[in-house]
Amino acid sequence: MATDVTVPTLGESITEATVGEWLKQPGDPVEQDEPIVSLETDKVSVDVPSPVAGVLEEHLFGAGDTVEVGQVIAKVGEGSGVVADQPKPARKEQAPGEGPDGAQENNDVVAQGEADEPALSSDLTLSPAVRRAVLEHGVDPSKITGTGKDGRITKDDVIAAAKAKDSEPAAKAAAASGGQASAPTNVTVSGERREERVKMSRLRQTIAKRLKDAQNSAALLTTFNDVDMSAVMDARNRYKELFAKKHGIRLGFMSFFVKAVALAAKDVPAVNARIEGDEIVYHDYLDVSVAVSAPKGLVVPVIRSADRMSFAQIEQAIADYGKRAKEGTLGMEDMAGGTFTISNGGVFGSLLSTPIINPPQSAVLGMHRIEERPVAVNGEVVIKPMMYLALSYDHRLIDGREAVTFLVRIKEALEDPTRLLIDL
Repeated sequence: MATDVTVPTLGESITEATVGEWLKQPGDPVEQDEPIVSLETDKVSVDVPSPVAGVLEEHLFGAGDTVEVGQVIAKVGEGSGVVADQPKPARKEQAPGEGPDGAQENNDVVAQGEADEPALSSDLTLSPAVRRAVLEHGVDPSKITGTGKDGRITKDDVIAAAKAKDSEPAAKAAAASGGQASAPTNVTVSGERREERVKMSRLRQTIAKRLKDAQNSAALLTTFNDVDMSAVMDARNRYKELFAKKHGIRLGFMSFFVKAVALAAKDVPAVNARIEGDEIVYHDYLDVSVAVSAPKGLVVPVIRSADRMSFAQIEQAIADYGKRAKEGTLGMEDMAGGTFTISNGGVFGSLLSTPIINPPQSAVLGMHRIEERPVAVNGEVVIKPMMYLALSYDHRLIDGREAVTFLVRIKEALEDPTRLLIDL
């Protein structure tokens, strides 16, 4: 008798999700509590485990389909091994407007066809996007080391393997000619131009909606300043080894910024408040949302009561969130709430930006890359490691004077970190 696999409760006010990737195929043996499908919600990806041990009998929905909480999405039957003569699972459930081979009629990117399917190992669990990339680039997935969750192969892994494969003939030719690569005399440009349509993930749709809603509802304004990072860099270089030895975590820049924000928020509480109807809600705590890049988009896990945490506790929380974001294991509770956001575009090389607030928050601090620039100090031009800071805020709640004061307090604390210790 088959056991139903249903969509679990996904969090407060979340009633539906999108089927992201089937981790098990019909005929595969599954253990109790072993993940069999990944669902994408408005905020995170959720792995749904099998309620019993047995054999996965069938998928009731395909990747990209919308499912509701409590809905049956698969069935697990009794058994402990692969079902004999199990029919090959469909690569994708046929949707309206698709041909019998599962390819969209209006899509210019067409898979190579069923004849190529045997090249994909049946022992590998590949998402539709990864399967399509494997067929397009003609690589062997069994020779690719996956960097995704649980070692699964991602589309980026396939592209990297294809590039490595393409570079091999050139490398061999260069080696054969004594390391001198000859310039090509004839360059052939293919006339084929391709387009690929990929449905936005539920997470990306939510990000787009929230950012646009923020622009539509808030009176957004951004103020800038720059900060000399010499003192922070010097403190970090002097104490990073002792810090790592004592706390078991690397001392980064983010903890200095979180502590500086906590100090500045005491002087300018409006930056840590929100508008709710015709009321202003002030917080006597600071829950910092830290923007983290994840494989499926930007997520903002929350460091709770950051104003009461030590440098080591902040660094540990950030490292843990970053690791879990890459693995796709962040939960709903990790991103709920937040009273202020810090976004570090500097890790990607950003020099300057105007970040958008994360509703219902009223402000966001943008960090950027550190670069040496000439500045005037005591009437002399010297080279200093400088960083631009940007504070975007809701002008309905925060006045320009308050925004500038807040940013100046952060600048002062970072240029003289002793202020963080004596609460000045």
